[in-house]
Amino acid sequence: MTESILFATDSYMRNLRENTAREFDYTRALDSGDWKRWQQSFRERLAELTGLASLKEHTRDLPLSSRTTETVRFPGYHREKTYITTELGVEIPFYLLIPENSTGPFPLVLTPHGHGKRGKETYVGNYSSDSERQQAEAGERDVALQAVSEGYAVIAMDVRGFWEMSREEEFSTKKAGSCDELQKRAFMYGRTLIGERVHDMGRLIDYASAHPDIDTSRIVITGNSGGGTVSFFTAALDERISVCVPSSCFCTYLGSVMKVPHCHCNFIPGIMKLGDMHDISGLIAPRPLLFVHGILDQDFPIEHTREAFAHARNIYEAIDCKLTDRCELYEGNGGHRYYKERVWPFIRQHLTSSAGFNIQGGDRFLQSP
Repeated sequence: MTESILFATDSYMRNLRENTAREFDYTRALDSGDWKRWQQSFRERLAELTGLASLKEHTRDLPLSSRTTETVRFPGYHREKTYITTELGVEIPFYLLIPENSTGPFPLVLTPHGHGKRGKETYVGNYSSDSERQQAEAGERDVALQAVSEGYAVIAMDVRGFWEMSREEEFSTKKAGSCDELQKRAFMYGRTLIGERVHDMGRLIDYASAHPDIDTSRIVITGNSGGGTVSFFTAALDERISVCVPSSCFCTYLGSVMKVPHCHCNFIPGIMKLGDMHDISGLIAPRPLLFVHGILDQDFPIEHTREAFAHARNIYEAIDCKLTDRCELYEGNGGHRYYKERVWPFIRQHLTSSAGFNIQGGDRFLQSP
């Protein structure tokens, strides 16, 4: 009988870990304290690796060509549906929610959604059935409605790969999304879905910056699961984000996407040669950053999230030990879902003073007046 020999995954992974040094391991910046240079170099390399840099270059002079197709009024706010061009031949659809009980311009909250087939519809409470409503409200996924009720302008978009931004081939067969197929095509041209989704968020900010009811000096981004990943990377790569609240996504790579089966949209070829997720959190510092996570999350195990968070806090403390309250981990007593309890108090606490946060002199904050 022939002996069966299977692939030695443990040895393979051990070899990769031991022979790969992260170029932007944050501990290397501890000695020099030159966080500004570390961030600048890391951000540039990450933009290149994700394909964001080339995508931004190709669309630099591309008009947004916005078109609004409907306006609906609800108690306390109105909702507009609009499309803008995000790259040649590709439009991104979104809802803009504007409060009506006060006068703008209002701070902006971007709410990228996770891996739900109906995308933005869930976040704005546009449910297709009572069961969908019950599931969404149980997981507190009506994030856009939460934000507008807090008095913020909200942009709730379809993330690339879902609902109106899914491919016909998947949509017609009732598949949840098109992540895998879009990611494979992006990889072949040196791009990634993460980079493309961050680019889409940037185009939405460009649109918002010309809107009279929106104050883009104060921008929050928050979403759950895949939407948390989009939130995290957008804040890391786009310094216009003032406050970042990613939910159900922050972990170590070894403890999550390389340990538990995950959608292909989480992967960036070569990322471990640059940095792990806690290193990337240093690109958000010193801006306020709240990680929201369930203690029973099986996709991103809490012990590895706590490990990554400890490193993130080290970065904030190394930049300025007085301001570690800007980096928090809130643990919800459940699984892979959104937990709003700490989100909006954290945003209220930090948003008014977040504009103008910067690193000066290599190792200190410049606090807003």
